[in-house]
Formats: sequence, C-alpha cells, structure tokens
Amino acid sequence: MDKVVLYDTTLRDGSQTEGVSFSTEDKLDVLKRLDHFGIDYIEGGWPGSNPKDAAFFEAASAMKLEHARLTAFGSTRRAGITAKEDANLKMILASGAKCVAIFGKSWDFHVSSALKISNEENLELVADSVSFLKSNGCEVVFDAEHFFDGYANNTSYAMEVLEAATTAGADWLVLCDTNGGSLPTFVTEVVKKVGRKFDVPIGVHAHNDSELAVANSLAAVAAGATMVQGTINGLGERTGNANLCSIIPNLALKMGKKLTPQNLEGLTSLSTFVAETANVLADAKLPYVGRSAFAHKGGIHVSAMMRNPRTYEHIDPSVVGNERRILVSELAGTASIQAKIREFGIDTEKEDGRVILEQLKMLEAEGYQFEGADASFELLVRRLQDGIKPPFHMEGFRIFVDVGRESVSSEASIKVLDSDGSMEHTAADGNGPVNALDRAVRKALERFYPQLKEVRLADYKVRVIDGKDATGAKVRVLIRSTDGTGTWTTVGVSTNIIEASLAALLDSMEYKLLKGSKQP
Repeated sequence: MDKVVLYDTTLRDGSQTEGVSFSTEDKLDVLKRLDHFGIDYIEGGWPGSNPKDAAFFEAASAMKLEHARLTAFGSTRRAGITAKEDANLKMILASGAKCVAIFGKSWDFHVSSALKISNEENLELVADSVSFLKSNGCEVVFDAEHFFDGYANNTSYAMEVLEAATTAGADWLVLCDTNGGSLPTFVTEVVKKVGRKFDVPIGVHAHNDSELAVANSLAAVAAGATMVQGTINGLGERTGNANLCSIIPNLALKMGKKLTPQNLEGLTSLSTFVAETANVLADAKLPYVGRSAFAHKGGIHVSAMMRNPRTYEHIDPSVVGNERRILVSELAGTASIQAKIREFGIDTEKEDGRVILEQLKMLEAEGYQFEGADASFELLVRRLQDGIKPPFHMEGFRIFVDVGRESVSSEASIKVLDSDGSMEHTAADGNGPVNALDRAVRKALERFYPQLKEVRLADYKVRVIDGKDATGAKVRVLIRSTDGTGTWTTVGVSTNIIEASLAALLDSMEYKLLKGSKQP
C-alpha cells in the first residue's frame, strides 16, 4: 500500500477566498484541529507579508504539534540580489518553521511577462533560493508555479526549472496547476514523465477553475505523485483549491492509499469547524462531508435503501463522520415516510404512512416544505398518529408600528390560553414586527412553561414562494431554534409574513415542550 502525504494550505491559499479573513486566533485553532486530525504538512502563511502571519508564526512556533510539520510559504529571491540578501527569505527563516514551501516560475511566459527577466536568470533565482534554505537546515518543498501550462508551452524549459531545484537540494517537486485549466489525462502524462526523469518525490497542487482539482489530484497520485496539496472544503482564490475533504476519503477508500489519518470519522466535523471558523456557509452539496451528501428524497430510492443502503450509497456515511438523512416531500413514497417516522421513534403501519403522505402532499402544494423542517414534520406526524394537541392556544395578537423621525419601532400584543384555560395577555417591544411578536409569545408562554426560557432563535429565513405575485405572494418562514443542547427547525407559510412567522414560532415552542415531556 503506497503512502500519500497530505499537505494542507487552508491557512494560506484558503485565506485568499473571497470574503474569508482568518484572525491569528482563528489560524491557531485551525492549526490545532488539522494537526489532531493527522495532516502531515500545514502551511501557515507567508511570514513577513503581514502582521497577522508574523504573529501566527511567533505563536505557532511555541506550540508542540502532535504530528504535522508547520510550513512557511514564500517566493524565490528577487532578481539582482543574492538569496542571503533577500528580506523575504530572511523572514521565512526567522519564522521558526523547519519546512519551507518556496514557489518559482516554471512557465517561460511568466518569466518574461511577470518577472521581466531572462529564462537563465530565473533558473539562478530558483537554484540560489533553494540552496540557501537547505544550507540553513530547512526541508524545502519547491512549488513549480504554473508547471502544467509551462510544460505545454515550453516543455524543455519547465523541466530545466525542476532540474535547477533538484540540483540545489529540493526535497519535494510540487507540480502546480495554478490556473486550474488542465485535464486529468494531461496531468497523468506529465506526472509520469517528470517521475521518470527525477528521483525527488513529486507533489501536486491543483486549482478548481475547471472543476477538476480533485480529479487532477487523484490522477497525479495514480501517476506516481506522493504528496497532495489542498484545502479543507476547497477554500481558495477564484473557484478554490483541490478539496481535501474529497481527496482524503477517495485516496483511502477508493484507491487504497495509506494516509496518516487512520480514522476518517473526524472528517465531517473538521469540515464544519473550518467553515464556521472561516465564517462561510457550509456547502451542503459537498461530497462525503456535506449535509446533503447522504440525503435521500425519492421514494423509490428510499424503498431500496431500506432493504440495503448500498443501493444508493457508495460508502457508509458514518465512515467519514456523516449521517444518512431521509427527506420528506411530495416526491416521497410511503417507504420514505415510514423511514422518517422511525427516526422519530414512532411505529406505524403502511396505511398510516399513506395518510401522512397525502397530508404532506396537500401541505406542500400550499407552499410548505419539510425537508429542512424536521420539527414541524414530527409535530404533523404526531398530530395525525397520536392525536396530540398543542398545550396552548393563541386567542389573538396585534402589531403596532411606531414611525418616528429617526427610527421605526414595533410592539406586539398577544393573548394565549394554556391547557387549563388560563389566559395570559402581554405585550413586548421589538426592533421589528417579527422580533416584537417573538418576544411577546415567549413572554406569555414562559408564565405557564418556564422551560421555554432556555429557547432562543438561532436563525430566521424568509423565502418568497411565487415571485410573480409580487407583494401579495405567499412566503415560507423557516425558524431554527436552540435550547443550548439541541437545535430544531420549524416552518410556517402564509401570504402574511407575520402570520407565517408566528406559525413557525408556535411550532418551535410546542416542539420544545413535546421533547421536554419525553425526557426521563
């Protein structure tokens, strides 16, 4: 079984994602998680390029990593000076990192157009920089920037660049598809030729501009590369880098490669952690780790899945720390409904599944959507199956909007009856009508049910169902609530956004009370 080394550049290349800015503390947190997961090399940034990276390396150099080699990134020296005079290289050495990734031009077009020097002088830059770093005790990863484009344009010169790095003592030759335009067949051909010519181990660094970064990385490994560079969730400039969350399980589970991370169960949580730390919305469609990666909606699919999960799943989701999800919608069959009901711990006969399915289809025709609102769907099932009724009843509400010269405020007034017929009539202010209503509902219900004080709003989404109806269109409101230990989502639909919001809010409160009553 061949060993493949994993090289993560989330903290450097990933930070170039539009809208992403890691703080020094963020980078240290991600470093710890990547190291704990078992990544071999972690590229922390470009020392000296900004105060944040300087502070990161100062703090990271004092950390004791379990496994990973902290790597500093930088470029070959500037033209016209020696490597020992180059401020960039001196700051890399001062970072304390024992491994350095140094990039150099391997495409003659870039040498003449970007650096504006001769091809021969560029070779000197590469050799002098690598030799200088090696003489100072560094492990050197040479990133041959734009290598595949350079190889296609001037094969002999691209190879000369690798020769210069090899002769100077580079420990790794990383072939970069910097513009992300190469095809797997070409990557395979080039990696094989490079491997036949050089004894130095080969790596690959792919960008995703053609949505082939993962495919190109796997093709490179199949052709002999033993290092793969990438980022968690495919973060990176433009359309991103090769996604390690796809590469890692493909290498281990599909290609039989030996990796340092032996337990892949932490992959999904690592993906979620990085997305949250980067403050970006986690992509539900990501293979392996996305929330939708093992979500099943079609009735025929679910029916087969109940017999054998292999019918529509290429791996067991638990292997990568993910989970199977059964979605319910108008496309569902009774098998989907029964599977979902079993998730709630409810036993049902097939006939009951049909009744629920018909009710579901009717509600979805009105604009409801239960795929992302499991709490509302469970309430629907229990109302039909067990005949449960809400423990409270709303008698009515009013919304007042006060428009002043400098601000607009809202007040909600609400009447609520509990199961014994006791009434609570209360009001609350808010920075908008929905916020005021939310606060009034909680204030009224907390008198009867103090446990609702634990509940708070975690997310609020509004979707116009049919835009052609303009301001008279129905809206779908999804509310995500939490009590500090769990989260749940409820849905409401109406042509009135206040009414839709109230329906979702009341479902949220009822769900909390339902679950609380079932706790031992």
